[in-house]
Amino acid sequence: MNGRTKITRSHLERVALIYVRHSTVAQLREHTESTTRQYDLAQVAVELGWPTRQVTVIDADLGVSGRSAAGRGGFQEVVARVCLGEIGAIVGLEASRLARSSADFARLLEIARLSDTLLIDEDGVYNLADLNDRLVLGLKGQMSKTEIHLLKARLDGAKKAAAARGDLAVRLPIGYLYDSDGEVVIDPDAEVVAAVLDVFAEFARTGSAYAVVSAFTDRPFPYRVHGGPFHNELRWGPLTHDRVLSILANPAYAGAYAYGRRPSTQRLQADGSVRTVIGTRAREQGPVLIRDHHPALITWAQYEANEAKRAANRTRAGARPPREGSALCQGIIICGSCGAPMRTHYPHAKNHSVNYFCGASAKTHRPQSTTCRTVPAGPVDAAVAGLLLAVLTPAEVARTLAAVDEVLVRTRCSIRAAEMACERARYQAQRAERALGQVEPENRLVARALEARWETALAALADAEAVLADLRAASAQLPTRPVLEELIADVEALWNAATTADRDRKRLLRTLIADVTVLPEPDHDRIRLGIRWHTGATDTLTIPTRPPRPELPAVQLIREHGTALPDAEMVAMLNSHGLTTARGEPFTIAAMCWTRQNHRLPAPSTPRTGEITVAAAA
Repeated sequence: MNGRTKITRSHLERVALIYVRHSTVAQLREHTESTTRQYDLAQVAVELGWPTRQVTVIDADLGVSGRSAAGRGGFQEVVARVCLGEIGAIVGLEASRLARSSADFARLLEIARLSDTLLIDEDGVYNLADLNDRLVLGLKGQMSKTEIHLLKARLDGAKKAAAARGDLAVRLPIGYLYDSDGEVVIDPDAEVVAAVLDVFAEFARTGSAYAVVSAFTDRPFPYRVHGGPFHNELRWGPLTHDRVLSILANPAYAGAYAYGRRPSTQRLQADGSVRTVIGTRAREQGPVLIRDHHPALITWAQYEANEAKRAANRTRAGARPPREGSALCQGIIICGSCGAPMRTHYPHAKNHSVNYFCGASAKTHRPQSTTCRTVPAGPVDAAVAGLLLAVLTPAEVARTLAAVDEVLVRTRCSIRAAEMACERARYQAQRAERALGQVEPENRLVARALEARWETALAALADAEAVLADLRAASAQLPTRPVLEELIADVEALWNAATTADRDRKRLLRTLIADVTVLPEPDHDRIRLGIRWHTGATDTLTIPTRPPRPELPAVQLIREHGTALPDAEMVAMLNSHGLTTARGEPFTIAAMCWTRQNHRLPAPSTPRTGEITVAAAA
């Protein structure tokens, strides 16, 4: 090895450090010869003069990329020990393999120069105090980085070309496997496929990923191990919310091949380290999307419907999906004073009411307007529900059904026209095929022309079939007219039924009403509401803050006879009618006096025995 004269007694008195590294676990598993050569460098250090006890091997970075010092505990240990002056030489197969990043490599070279540490590889011994050695190592480091850039560019180009054809093997979601020919097939394990289909069925029924997780609380879900000694092994575990979202967002279940949906970018952290961040692209922004690539578990229409439901559930994007809770207008009620969405407060005590309050201060961290207010949810919900049920009258329903009939007639006409166009295109394609079959093989000029005509006819047939498929998919499959009329006739009973969930009531409300606005009102005993329908029409309601309560029979009886009868007779009359107090106890004079005072009822005109009125006393 060249440069033995550069090794001095000062170097030999310190530790010779052997740095062993592989970029990936696959290289560690498959390239065993390189690993053996790196460990054999310990014997090279002994041959150069270091005692065996002063040769240390650091192999903590096996399977870790050298693009950055972040996450490389072995490299960080090397740098720390060099800074402490413990290391006499760093030995490796190639000096540039210590760090693929120019910044990390240059930093290591500078620290090695200041601490008089040698770098040794198969090409020789490098003393960083020597300018020529620094130039050589700097050039080798830059060449290594350039080599990696060129290799990466070639590999990425080949990957993108294969992905554009749908031939690049990607990680398949659970429910799919590669067969012996490399084709994507549905997992032959029926239990795995049934679990995946149950996820889609539960999401279609509930419209919530959290509801899907709740449905799988007592049921395991399959997953496959990627990497390591148990690669591709099937295991079962709990279904998490993130896994549900990844399943619903993956177009592979609709038979599509997608590539480039998860781009990676490098970001500089506050401590100077570089971290790779995996992002997410929208489906239409992905570079490769090939439909009908492999067998599908759901249709493309189902995938798009799931995508629309997930978008409607994203509250961070401004969506307000219906949730649990008795507040009917939760998520669609707005403060008319400042324009901020109103929030819902559910009290802990059962005897307290649910309220809507302005959320401007919590959302924008600014003070509320002087006219912002808190309103009880009970009268607001009752008024909005009453308006909704009043709109669903037989006359309005009849007009709606007539409009539906008109739309269906137009849709049927469009589908019929598309069917005839498809039939005509199919006839033209068959005619061109027959003409091509009748031509003599020797007449190549005519055969080429007829072949081109056949290909044009096949393309026109494909376009016509695509138009027909789109029309059929867009046409709504409504129930029959009697079924619709029966459902609308019982909508009030359905609304008030105990079996109807609060979330279902909110869904029905939001099909017609876009939002509800609490308008400014100086009289706090009244609430003014602005109702905006999806059609663009608006209505205004004015309701009392607290709805009037019906007067109790005991109060009515005291109001009618309390001024004419003495207290004792009034109590006897109340008990004879079987009336009781709020606690269910018989009336006494004290209880009756308390009821009279609580409801502000007039006192008897004649005083009790031995008593005089206040006016008489005066």
